[in-house]
Amino acid sequence: MGMAEIAVALWTKHLRHNPADPKWADRDRFVLSNGHGSMLLYAALHLSGYDLPMEELRHFRQLHSKTPGHPEYGMAPGVETTTGPLGQGISNAVGMAIAERLMAAEFNRPGLEIVDHQTYAFLGDGCMMEGISHEACALAGTLGLGKLIALYDDNGISIDSEKGSMRSWYSDDVPKRFAAYGWQVIANVDGHDVAAVSRAIAKAKRETARPTLICCKTTIGKGSPAKANTGGVHGAPLGDKEIAATREAIGWPHAPFHMPAEVYAGWNTRRKGSRRQAEWKKLFASYSAQHPELAREFTRRMVGDLPQAWPSQRDACIAQVAAKAENIASRKASQNAIEGFSPTLPELLGGSADLAGSNLTMWSGSKPVGREGGGNYLFYGVREFGMAAIMTGLELHGGFIPYGGTFLTFSDYARNALRMAALMKIRTIYVFTHDSIGLGEDGPTHQSVEHAASLRMIPQLDVWRPADGVETAVAWAASIERADGPSALLLSRQNLPPQQHAADGDAALVRRGGYILSDAPGARVVILATGSEVQLAMAAQTALAAEGIAVRVVSMPSTTVFDRQDAAYRASVMPVGVPRVAIEAGVTDFWRKYVGAVDDRRGAVIGLDRYGESAPAGELFKFFGITADNLSKAVKSVL
Repeated sequence: MGMAEIAVALWTKHLRHNPADPKWADRDRFVLSNGHGSMLLYAALHLSGYDLPMEELRHFRQLHSKTPGHPEYGMAPGVETTTGPLGQGISNAVGMAIAERLMAAEFNRPGLEIVDHQTYAFLGDGCMMEGISHEACALAGTLGLGKLIALYDDNGISIDSEKGSMRSWYSDDVPKRFAAYGWQVIANVDGHDVAAVSRAIAKAKRETARPTLICCKTTIGKGSPAKANTGGVHGAPLGDKEIAATREAIGWPHAPFHMPAEVYAGWNTRRKGSRRQAEWKKLFASYSAQHPELAREFTRRMVGDLPQAWPSQRDACIAQVAAKAENIASRKASQNAIEGFSPTLPELLGGSADLAGSNLTMWSGSKPVGREGGGNYLFYGVREFGMAAIMTGLELHGGFIPYGGTFLTFSDYARNALRMAALMKIRTIYVFTHDSIGLGEDGPTHQSVEHAASLRMIPQLDVWRPADGVETAVAWAASIERADGPSALLLSRQNLPPQQHAADGDAALVRRGGYILSDAPGARVVILATGSEVQLAMAAQTALAAEGIAVRVVSMPSTTVFDRQDAAYRASVMPVGVPRVAIEAGVTDFWRKYVGAVDDRRGAVIGLDRYGESAPAGELFKFFGITADNLSKAVKSVL
């Protein structure tokens, strides 16, 4: 209710879109960052002519409706991203604006600007308070994203306003803050004056060197006689009595869910949108005639298909890694994979949160993104959460497969953005290095103990912890090819020995998440291991064989992928009735689902259920008992 006039100004006078084709490549993007106001978006989509019938608005927040309590990507046409956790929507919008600029720099030609659209976002005080908005908006100002326009619902109300004035906990000077970021700020706009808002948007569109924040003064619950401008209207229904009073106050005599024909006529954008898209298609036809290869590449990129050359390039790279059989840190093996795959995949857009030299996310063809022109590598600064949410926007815009790096222990900072990418089932790739106590002297603040297990608990996020160069390359290939969800690569700082692989790198087996790395006739125990601990499993197998104890070693680079395999395959890797021992330099409870409960003596876990210490990596593994010798003892204990 408080942003209704702002929506009228944007949606009926400026937003360039076609409700008949919500995926038109050059449409303006709109993000409702204050997603609790979802009905405003649903109403605008319905009135504009999207395939969102009134019946869906009737079923607001009900089971299986297309109108959930917060907008969800893929549920209703025209919803560009899932919003709800405040601040992430505006951060997604920053990613979309970056994508627009980079695609324009790569594909536009003089007189043939096939990429030329705005990114709009609505946001409120909650978005402003969340720290992620500082991260993303500061970077947007630094990059000078002139086609990003944010409209701030400055109503001075948040949920706790029922208990006191919001100014007692939020007194930021927002205009000065954004001016300091390098934004154009249009302050003190009457958010209930459609013409004033429209003029502000027009001014914002004329500014090409800076993003724009339009500060709109509004009254929450405008029109409600008793609840307007109170915290009580923030998230609760008005109630029948107040609804009747509001109808009378605003002069709305129509029955619930009835919309007069003249209102539909004033809002419907299908004809105008189709005309605009037809004009763009004519432009694209001219573009295709003059630049046929670029046109095909643009179409491929926006659809999200991989290049025809990808399978052969992938297989050749993996085979090369298997043949070389290097003793190498998996973070370095990751960089080698990026180096090998990127020439075939111009859509790979890298980055790191101020750790490029440690995450090894750059390759020889990396070109930094700046205020001007294109590029394929983003220096995000120390902004892990902002980076992950911006990556979401980059992917949702289309044209890119974004990847970004930080230390695994700092995945906690980015976790909610990872969760949102998983919820949306979008292809983003997180490069998390320094994956265990193996990083050594930096100590427990930087040593990941619980992080691998906690990431594996996020539904639809594939987590890979490869044991050598081959598994790393296969994990990268699988992440690139996975179009229905994000992936996280957990990589070592220390060198890892190569394992024995077939000429093709056992790619098909590795891709199943878990496989028999080394077997023994009559194996009496199965050892499960990931990452840097696979070498310990192999050493224990050799030592036990010398004592006449046959064991099978199973490498589990991705438990999340392995768990999706059919029961027959899982049983072939881990036969029913054969005891199991797991080893990983992290918390042990996660592995109990494979080896059995703590009081079940037929299974055991070697791991770490406390925080680490500051010391060289080799000393730490010995101190915490994560050794081949202790693994051998555990195998004997279950026998």
